[in-house]
This record gives sequence, C-alpha cells and structure tokens, in this order.
Amino acid sequence: MASNSSEIRYLSPIAVEVKKDKYCRFKKSGIKYIDYKDSKFLLKFVNEQGKLLPRRITGTSVKYQRKVATAVKRARHLALMPYVADMLK
Repeated sequence: MASNSSEIRYLSPIAVEVKKDKYCRFKKSGIKYIDYKDSKFLLKFVNEQGKLLPRRITGTSVKYQRKVATAVKRARHLALMPYVADMLK
C-alpha cells in the first residue's frame, strides 16, 4: 500500500480555474455619474443579503466604488432598495 500512495490517480481531470480579468465597467463604458434612482443597476453591486460587494469581487476602481456606495446608501434611504433582504436576487 505504501508504494501506491506516491502514485495518485484521478477519476476526472483536475479542474484548473481560469482567472477572468477584472475591469472597471464604469471606466470601460465611460459612465461619469451613478444614478441612485436606478435600483436595478445598483442591484448588481449588492449580494443576496443586501450587502455591498467589495472591489475585489466586482473589479470596480476606488473612485467608482465610493460612488456606488453612496448611490446605494441614498437608494436605501429613499426606500428604493432594502437595507436588509432575505434572498434579494
């Protein structure tokens, strides 16, 4: 048995994760102003519980991440988006 432990066999090929390049969608499409009234667009930056997604996941730049955060907070304040949601999407 000890000689077989050095020889590892897999039934299926090992899944190698291909990393997708992250990019700022605002810089790419030239968006200057993020509208807080467009709640469907802002839902892309919020997870199922209603929390803001971080930059490392969405790929937005620092400047636009701050603008997204303020837009989401304004939309929540005006009841366009929920503060806390149970399975939002």
